[in-house]
Amino acid sequence: MTAHPTTPRRYRTLALALTAALGVTLGACAAATATPTRSPLADLARRAVDAGVPGVIVRVDDGHHPLTIADQASWSTADHRLAAGDEFRMGSNTKTMVATLVLQLVAEHRLALTDPVERWLPGLVPHGSAITVRMLLNHTSGLANYLYAPAVLAAFTGQDAHRWTPEELLAAGTAQPALFAPGTRFSYSNTNYIALGLILQKATGQSLGDLIQQRIARPLGLHGTYLPTTDTAGPHLAHGYEPDAAHLAPLLPQGTPPGTSFAGPHRGPADVDTTVVNQSTLWAAGGIVSTAEDWARFDRALLSGTLLPSAQLAEMRTTVPEDPGTPNGDGYGLGLRKVVLPCGTVWGHDGQAAGYSSETYTDDSGTRTVSVLTSTVFDLARPQAAAAHQALVDAAVCAMFDKPLPAASSPSAR
Repeated sequence: MTAHPTTPRRYRTLALALTAALGVTLGACAAATATPTRSPLADLARRAVDAGVPGVIVRVDDGHHPLTIADQASWSTADHRLAAGDEFRMGSNTKTMVATLVLQLVAEHRLALTDPVERWLPGLVPHGSAITVRMLLNHTSGLANYLYAPAVLAAFTGQDAHRWTPEELLAAGTAQPALFAPGTRFSYSNTNYIALGLILQKATGQSLGDLIQQRIARPLGLHGTYLPTTDTAGPHLAHGYEPDAAHLAPLLPQGTPPGTSFAGPHRGPADVDTTVVNQSTLWAAGGIVSTAEDWARFDRALLSGTLLPSAQLAEMRTTVPEDPGTPNGDGYGLGLRKVVLPCGTVWGHDGQAAGYSSETYTDDSGTRTVSVLTSTVFDLARPQAAAAHQALVDAAVCAMFDKPLPAASSPSAR
């Protein structure tokens, strides 16, 4: 799920929902062994941790020499000592894999981008005859976000144990008034990808998890990538954290329902462990678990044309502006974002799940990749943490392009 509690563009969705309802792995804690030379990115990762980020994994591949970094707050090491190869809840990065599956079926003439939703999900989506598969993929359908439903939000934060089915999530989204006429503008909605997951299953007769394994994970050797069916944390899953109720309240946007908080055992001075809170609200919109290296391999295969024919890859990269006021800025394609950053334009996605934020990008050709995986969403709402995190992302992308760090991101810029 794409989400953020405050103003940065990559994290708006959860805030709206709440309102409405290979290199060297560097040390994880204060006792970590010092290394003879530290990457500037390692210093920026440490700055983010010092600013309140519980943990961060960074992987940068400039096409020649991958660099991996893992760093974490000392209090979090009791739960799990973070490693660069750990599994991570990827949130809305999931949408890129789901879109890839859809476009593979399009290439096989088993689906069409012009197919109306009503053809595949009869009676499940209001005005489904006017909403096409393309509109679901690029968020121009007008469907409201199911996270706005208070009951879904309660499960997302772990306060309710109800196991939501994809059909129930779709119903929660379509029960809300449409945002606009289909195809008239862009508005990010997780409901679109729940519908796409159901369409994939209807078109193939297979589960979404099996499709991910058969068509993407196994062919690419992504051994740490899967769509989980339970909340259980495996031994290699990084732990996620959110501020406890008292510390979360000041970070929430005005209008958030009173008492909104994340469930989980208390950790450190001000957080709770959200690693195994109710995951049933994610599925095709944000449920995949993966690793930084696996996702880099996926991005590389996707943008290089390994997973899709050129015609479908071109469709995927055809974007609509995310902000109509900046038509040359960030754009959304078919499950793939175009993001303009200080050192260049990248392709990929970002994602959030309770306790997990991630940004995964590549260059035009898939040769260079970067992943920044952060074990929180709302701890990034604090201005100092938000600034340190953005500096880390910007610097990681610059390193991917083999360009100098922005002056404001340099570890010496204090």
